[in-house]
Amino acid sequence: MKKTTRSAAAGTVALLAATALVACGEAPEESGDSGASTDFLPCIVSDSGGFDDKSFNQLSFEGVQSAADELGAEVNAVESNSENDYGPNLSSLASEGCDAIVTVGFALAAATKEAAAANPETAYILIDDAADGGDDGETFDGEADEPNIKPLLYNTAQAAFLAGYVAADYTKTGKVGTYGGQPFPTVTIFMDGFAQGVEYYNSEKGKDVKVVGWDGENGSFTGGFEANQAATTTAKQVLDQDVDVIMPVGGPIYQGALTAIDDSGKDIALIGVDADLYETDPNTQDVVLTSVLKKMDVSTEDAVMSAASGEMDYAPYVGTLENDGVGIAPFHNFEGQVSDSLQDELDTVREGIMDGSIEVDSYLGE
Repeated sequence: MKKTTRSAAAGTVALLAATALVACGEAPEESGDSGASTDFLPCIVSDSGGFDDKSFNQLSFEGVQSAADELGAEVNAVESNSENDYGPNLSSLASEGCDAIVTVGFALAAATKEAAAANPETAYILIDDAADGGDDGETFDGEADEPNIKPLLYNTAQAAFLAGYVAADYTKTGKVGTYGGQPFPTVTIFMDGFAQGVEYYNSEKGKDVKVVGWDGENGSFTGGFEANQAATTTAKQVLDQDVDVIMPVGGPIYQGALTAIDDSGKDIALIGVDADLYETDPNTQDVVLTSVLKKMDVSTEDAVMSAASGEMDYAPYVGTLENDGVGIAPFHNFEGQVSDSLQDELDTVREGIMDGSIEVDSYLGE
């Protein structure tokens, strides 16, 4: 575990000597600024991807930090090195008096429910799991098992549908691909939407663009969420099937695709997920066509602010195209390379998804 305490007023973090924490023995980093103007203490625990993943964890942390800035509060941020850290990290933060604890990812669902039951006065904000019976992200009945858990969920299939449509319109080879970290619902929901978007494009245009890496049940996965050789190898396996647009799903595993694209020497476009990769990672700017946006920063900030005001509504939040909780990024450097009619077509498809005339299936419903 790596723990950081960051001041909202100060943009830097000073390292201070501190007692090592039990979870994994690393000393916390603390801010030298003690000028917070509120006693409210927001906290956040990452999954094993860490807060510098330029994606999932980073967006969640930015949401907590934005709320802290507005409140004049400090943030206790704890990084998990593995799943073995989740429970100890949550116990440590509870003992330090955190008023709201954000847990990033459905992998923390079981530990979050246990912590919430043990600390009923603390607000828990769980990202990507409904906390309503299963720990695999699949169950969703609208009510968390513990009354002090606020689930934040995202119907990214809707936004990925748009990305699939874009990929199908852009491809020159007639093959587009995707791969994920592990076959969890919060990963495959992107892949489902992407494939449905390609299918819709084919039906509307009379085309036959193929999707490599996901058939609705089986696909290509790295086995984890690290930017490692497995991510590069998996990306290469997809690209070797004449794919010229690829969407990696799983935080930093997109870096494997960057390596595979560079090694291929071919004109291949990348579609990011969670954050706008063009903005979060300048190394992608020459290859990123667009990104599927999962606006965790905004919803996390809103939830923390609600907890701070004492007006938290613990009903699950589901981000959709209609409430702007999910979306698609601009084409950036590819603006001049996509078809002239594509943006207007996307606007029409978006409206169809929002009004229900175009159905997008996902485990969170249409």
